[in-house]
Amino acid sequence: MTDIWFRTGEATVLAAEGQYTDAMPEVLLGSVRGPVGAAFAAMMGQTAGHTRMFVVRDLNQLVRPATMMTTKATIHDLAYVNLLGGVVQGATGDAIVDCLIEGILPKDEADELCMIIMIWLDPRCADHAEIDLKDLYRTNYEATKLAISRAMTGSPTVDELIANRKTVQHYALEGVVEY
Repeated sequence: MTDIWFRTGEATVLAAEGQYTDAMPEVLLGSVRGPVGAAFAAMMGQTAGHTRMFVVRDLNQLVRPATMMTTKATIHDLAYVNLLGGVVQGATGDAIVDCLIEGILPKDEADELCMIIMIWLDPRCADHAEIDLKDLYRTNYEATKLAISRAMTGSPTVDELIANRKTVQHYALEGVVEY
């Protein structure tokens, strides 16, 4: 039985110039027997516009720890679904398996853990005539690994947050709040 009960992590990896492929996954990770497991099970149904799906690397390749992904943005068309259930899901699955390989996630506890990952996929991606699928893969792969690593290490720590309170500012507050 795992002692990993409830951990959170997030990351942002920015897109290449001219793309809308920024990735900003938010991860909830914990025991299948705890609150994360209960939340995971509760996500088995669908919610209009916010598809929930297991993360698979390909057909018949469900990742471990079992991971449910859903979107932060509302889905409006099939092109968006195809990106989400294609490149983004594949990148997310590859990142999870690589976290096992690299020891970021404990391989011996993989069946005792589950994850929920909320995915940011910019709605403009679906209509972007020159979308760079390699960049979409890169951003989602890198951000997923980083978010999982941060969940496992508790980063940023409370001390880091306090230390950078006056030096790190949310991008939307530029010109709104002066530190």
